[in-house]
Amino acid sequence: MNNMNGVIVIDKPAGFTSFDVTAVVRRLTGQRKTGHTGTLDPNATGVLPVLLGTATKAQDLILNSDKAYTARFRLGLTTDTLDIWGQVKSQKESSVSRESIETLLPRFTGEIEQVPPMFSAVHKNGQRLYDLARKGIEVEREPRRVTVYSLSLTDFDEAEQCGTLEIKCSKGTYVRTVIDDLGAALGCGAVMTALRRISACGYDLSDCVTLEKLKELCESGEAEKILRPTESLFYGLGFVRVSEAQAKRFKNGAPLDISRTALRNRSLPDGTVIRVKDPSNGFLGLGTVSNGEIKIYKLFARSAEPTIAPRKRDA
Repeated sequence: MNNMNGVIVIDKPAGFTSFDVTAVVRRLTGQRKTGHTGTLDPNATGVLPVLLGTATKAQDLILNSDKAYTARFRLGLTTDTLDIWGQVKSQKESSVSRESIETLLPRFTGEIEQVPPMFSAVHKNGQRLYDLARKGIEVEREPRRVTVYSLSLTDFDEAEQCGTLEIKCSKGTYVRTVIDDLGAALGCGAVMTALRRISACGYDLSDCVTLEKLKELCESGEAEKILRPTESLFYGLGFVRVSEAQAKRFKNGAPLDISRTALRNRSLPDGTVIRVKDPSNGFLGLGTVSNGEIKIYKLFARSAEPTIAPRKRDA
């Protein structure tokens, strides 16, 4: 199979780590360089963008990091991991109404502070919290500011005391913690029982393929049909199209004079990151505005970029 540079969006199955999925994609596509854009817990499912080839250069600078999830929960139970797969800490009868839950949701919406769970990848004194938790050690954790853009109760069974939340949030938000905090506010406790990521990095479930489908496409030599261009990771950013001479200058690492581009009449604050494209609409990389210039933020090779037509997310 030819070298592939771009993104394949996988609908991650339960029971696989994000690393497992990346390894399967690497094996099926035969691509040496692979990576992913954000870890999903093994029991979680849903949108997992996998980077191939030159797209792996984007791994440390994904700018569109907001995510959305649907999360199932059960009231009347708490565990050490804040989900159904942990050790039970408390269990009690609960008889909470839908209205009681909906009344509390605004408390967990907007900019909020969260204490990261012990079973998480957050570092504390050079060690990951989950490594300490597995040894039975609990340490003090500093609250972190995250943003919950929206939080809604999409269904709730009062007899079973189980329901579903839909949440749109910033990077670093722990959905388990939202549910645990909600349970504490209700006075009965709560655990997450399922988690599905429905959007990430500008992709949603409609962009996904299963590992089984990817295997079929690789076996028939059609995997490139689902390969999305590296640029698609940054469709949320504005762009500037430059001349052939400017494109060559940019690729050689030199800054561009904004006054000599189509952005000359735009007032862009320093630090603004934009896509830079050549006259034929090819993606050269990302630039950052600084003192009237567009300076290199990250260059991407485009020799083997796929030519899928831009989706609605593109400018």
